[in-house]
Amino acid sequence: MKTLLYLFWAAGLALLVALIAYHGVGDVASAVAMAGWGLVAIVAYRALPMLADTLGWLVLLPHAYRRPLAQLLWMRWIGDAINLLLPVAQVGGELVRARLLSRSGVPGPMAGASVVVDLTAAVLTQVAFALLGAALLAERGGAGDAALGIAVGIGMFSLLLIGFYLAQRAGMFESLARNLERLARGRDWLALVGSAAQLDRAVTQLYRRRSAFWRASAWRFAFWLLGVGESWLALHFLGHPAAILEALVLESLGSAVRAAAFAIPGALGVQEGSFILLGSLLGLSPETSLAVSLIKRVRELAVGLPALVAWQLSEGHRVLRRGAQGCGAPDQASKP
Repeated sequence: MKTLLYLFWAAGLALLVALIAYHGVGDVASAVAMAGWGLVAIVAYRALPMLADTLGWLVLLPHAYRRPLAQLLWMRWIGDAINLLLPVAQVGGELVRARLLSRSGVPGPMAGASVVVDLTAAVLTQVAFALLGAALLAERGGAGDAALGIAVGIGMFSLLLIGFYLAQRAGMFESLARNLERLARGRDWLALVGSAAQLDRAVTQLYRRRSAFWRASAWRFAFWLLGVGESWLALHFLGHPAAILEALVLESLGSAVRAAAFAIPGALGVQEGSFILLGSLLGLSPETSLAVSLIKRVRELAVGLPALVAWQLSEGHRVLRRGAQGCGAPDQASKP
């Protein structure tokens, strides 16, 4: 699986290089350079969507398990960086997020359940956001056929999402564990089944808190809407002032394509290709559309690389602390 992800990464990178070369390295570089110090504003702006995203996760957690907003924001920052910059098929960051929350004192099943339900809310609201973008695109002359095709694709994905939601409510994790137990033919899977059963109960508990789930979904939708500001700022600093609705179409449908290409790390090449296509429907030049995507790449690196460093320092500190405790244990035992 890891080899396959690296192959996808290499293919995406090759597509990205090909797109830049095809549209002219100099022209694309000049377009990106036009943003200038605006890149700093775009990087700083990212704090707003991330805050809304984290607030959605916070309201999902029952009061007894809530952690300070700053602590959850730190976990979200690391999880997003892992998903964006590492070949983990957009799920590695969620696993790390659950692990970090569990280390903070939240029981493992509740930590995992909060991430599962939060991810469901994210996909649910992204579908609504993408449909909004498709509807706005359909209103533009000459873009109706493209919008219809996009809407059909989003509708089919919505059916899969509904199935995933119903499977969670029906005890998906415990059923999966029991099937693994039968396939193991006598191996001891009781611990896994018990853990999966606890995860199922925690997921069900969170879904029963309907008000919290819908408030979390509202914050998630706010996250998607705030992301429109990033595309709008990029177009503004590139010298192409655009209507906020044009930025919404570009952000909503571009993020939907990126989510569909989850197997390709960072959706390399795919995001750029989708921006060029959508930009052409919105009257943007290929160089401008490509520049917007590359500006987003710069923001990902500027925000994500420090997060990866912070994560590794945290893990290294934890390993050293455990090693020190282990070395100290014999000394304590030898005392009279």
